[in-house]
Amino acid sequence: MPSSVSLSSTSSAGNIARQVWERLAPSAHPFLNADYLRILEAHGAAAGGGWTPCHLLASDAGGTVVGLLPLYGKGHSHGDFIHDWAWAAAYRQLGRPYYPKLMSCLPHTPAAGPRLLLRDDAQAPAVRQALVAGAKTLVSRLGASSWHVALPGEQEASLLQDAGLLLSHDVQFHWHDPGCGDFDGYLASFSSAKRRKVRAERRRVAESGLTIETRHGDQIEAAEWPLLHALYAGTFDRFNNHAAFSVACFADLAAALGQRMVVFIARAQRVPVAVAICFRSDQVLFGRYWGCSGDHPGLHFELCFHQGIDYCLRHGLRSFEPGAGGEHKLARGFEPTLVRSAHWIADPAMRRMLARHLAQQEEAVAAYRDEAATHLPFRRDAPRQQDG
Repeated sequence: MPSSVSLSSTSSAGNIARQVWERLAPSAHPFLNADYLRILEAHGAAAGGGWTPCHLLASDAGGTVVGLLPLYGKGHSHGDFIHDWAWAAAYRQLGRPYYPKLMSCLPHTPAAGPRLLLRDDAQAPAVRQALVAGAKTLVSRLGASSWHVALPGEQEASLLQDAGLLLSHDVQFHWHDPGCGDFDGYLASFSSAKRRKVRAERRRVAESGLTIETRHGDQIEAAEWPLLHALYAGTFDRFNNHAAFSVACFADLAAALGQRMVVFIARAQRVPVAVAICFRSDQVLFGRYWGCSGDHPGLHFELCFHQGIDYCLRHGLRSFEPGAGGEHKLARGFEPTLVRSAHWIADPAMRRMLARHLAQQEEAVAAYRDEAATHLPFRRDAPRQQDG
């Protein structure tokens, strides 16, 4: 570790001063700020239940915090989106413990972006080196199997690979504004058959008698959240999964993030029957949570995809990332996009074995991305979407 940089850790994002987040994290990011992780931890969504915050801070010789690595000890693989259940099983078959592991991630949020937070200046390489070395040291100190960095940005992933971490690959489906002006202009870039299908989906919703509204976090009263939360929680109940966010957690996020939370609500006679909860930066809309009561044909596509695209076009956002998975997104124009995660495996033998596995995975994932792209709905002569 560079002698000019010292490391410390904290067990709560709330212990990190707001000005540190504002100085080091991307401006207007909905998930990397003084509120998001603090609120998730305060409500138990990212503290307890297998989550143990242990964030690393790098300080210069004068004591100023110049680097931050959000970091969690984890006793399971839920909510971090690196898809390592098979790795845990392999460790178990070999009689070795996989948990605890360390995670640098956005809890319950599969959004790519920076994970090593620091200023882009002459000191950046030394700060980055110190944070990476600190995370590796913490793996050894805690007796963890590994340290994982979920969905770092492209340049950051390459830097982590240079630091000895392995890279895994996955595909998400992202929408980028092709410069079409409005939703009708966007649909004009589709083939006629695909365009008719989307219009028919939207028409069924429009003729259903439901009303749809868009609300930002600061436009939703705390008293409204129990009904909205019940819709969200019902999705998890149907699949016997755990809903990590509580009513109070959503209410606090809405109050703190304000315009950075975007909620699409469908109502039947003023009663909410479906909700899609999203977050936004100045450039990107992030789709996150969906819930619905009853059977409403086309409503999932409307609230989770069409309303989001329309919102981006109206508000000048360049991209829409609606979450992990979902080949059904192709028909709405979401392009298959490669994303990567980085992994430090402490045991040399396991690291070699996983390196061979990941080399094969990379080829398979790239082939899947290319094949999926052939199912996009655009006309051959339509302008390609802009790089987000």
